[in-house]
Amino acid sequence: MPVISAPHAFNEGDLFVDLASICGCPLYLKCEAFNFAGSIKLKAANEMVESAERDGILTADSVLVESSSGNLGVALSMIAASKGYRFLCVTDSRCNLSTRLLMEALGSEVHIVADQDSNGGFLGKRIEYVRSLCASDDRYVWLSQYTNSGNWLAHYRTTAPEIAHRFPELDVLFVGAGTTGTLMGCARYFRESPRPVRIVAVDAAGSVAFGGEPGRRMIPGLGMSMRPPLLDESLVDEVIRVEEPDTIRMCHRMARHGFLFGGSTGTVVSGATDWLSRHNTGDLTAVAIAPDLGERYLDTIYQTNWLQDLYGDKVFDSDVTDDPAQAGTPPREPKSASRAPARRRRT
Repeated sequence: MPVISAPHAFNEGDLFVDLASICGCPLYLKCEAFNFAGSIKLKAANEMVESAERDGILTADSVLVESSSGNLGVALSMIAASKGYRFLCVTDSRCNLSTRLLMEALGSEVHIVADQDSNGGFLGKRIEYVRSLCASDDRYVWLSQYTNSGNWLAHYRTTAPEIAHRFPELDVLFVGAGTTGTLMGCARYFRESPRPVRIVAVDAAGSVAFGGEPGRRMIPGLGMSMRPPLLDESLVDEVIRVEEPDTIRMCHRMARHGFLFGGSTGTVVSGATDWLSRHNTGDLTAVAIAPDLGERYLDTIYQTNWLQDLYGDKVFDSDVTDDPAQAGTPPREPKSASRAPARRRRT
């Protein structure tokens, strides 16, 4: 194991879980939570901060400010504490309590926006508040994860190559869509690869990231109440939208097998499982990306009263009976690079 002096210097990037015995389909899950920030957002946070430092935007008097539903706020809190910056996270009422407390424990200030924007989300109001802060005091530095190229560049340089190294015969990659930093970084990397890889974006139902009508979204992480400025839809082969009850059921299914993942992971795995069940998987190599673990969701998606208040008792109706793991699908060994590449299809 390495010896480090800064918390962002450690990030395990080569851990995958074979979900075949849990989901009943060929799917590997790349786990991105094994770092001191506890999520994939550490990569983007580190890239954006270091870029701002190189460009001279950040100084000793600077106050970092960012709009975040949670995980990026934690990552920036950790980096700011390590580097000696002040940090203010602008979030909203959907942010998990444990996440807010964690940011404050790291020395950050947390501002909670209560008003919704015209699309029924909080993002527009959060950004308005950030802009007002920056206009009031030039010490505030907004990294803007929604427009910062470092957001996708981090995954182009790290996440996608890690997947390609472990699975050179990759056929399809499932990536959750929030700011679309992870999605765009991986899509750009694999678009340049000699082997065609199908990129499937997984979005939360009610999100308007790829168009459509806005709807209620209570689980933070994936989905947007506006079109992500970083998004280039020409790099995406297909979009899947997942309802929140399906996210919850998948989280609980994985938890029953000892894997406690967060809401974003439940959404991505649910979407991937649905896609794989509708296609001839045969010899397919499929990977999904898990942004975080589930301990920060114990008072929400793993709390019975919270679930019943928002979704009613029916949220659990098919939670046990539809579990394909009962079929006893055995774990698999990753396949070697021996097959001809699949032809890219766009829908």
